[in-house]
Amino acid sequence: MKLDVKTLTTGLQFHGEVEGKRQRYFVLSSARQYFVMSLSRSKRDAGNFNLVGKASVERLHRRLRGRRALTARLVYERSKRGVPSALVALNMLYVLVATGRASIDQRRLAAREIFFNVKA
Repeated sequence: MKLDVKTLTTGLQFHGEVEGKRQRYFVLSSARQYFVMSLSRSKRDAGNFNLVGKASVERLHRRLRGRRALTARLVYERSKRGVPSALVALNMLYVLVATGRASIDQRRLAAREIFFNVKA
């Protein structure tokens, strides 16, 4: 059986795809949370997903509006609450990119980390 994102996510709203360093992420949402999903490139019928609360993403967006050259680690380290790990921060930034409220800085693609620019 071939794994298909569309059949797995029936009833969820699709927001977009984000190309990370090693994976492509699909961002979908329900009423209260975002689903950040990825399919494995090496293992057939395998993938991963993470849940991110919509309220947390909205709070983060309000706080970061207009900022440039942000990394997940920087967001996590400067966050006082609401961002429990750098992985959660990365997923929140992917949600902002998929929903059009941030972009990946194309000038820094060769860097080890992904740099994000949040729109004002």
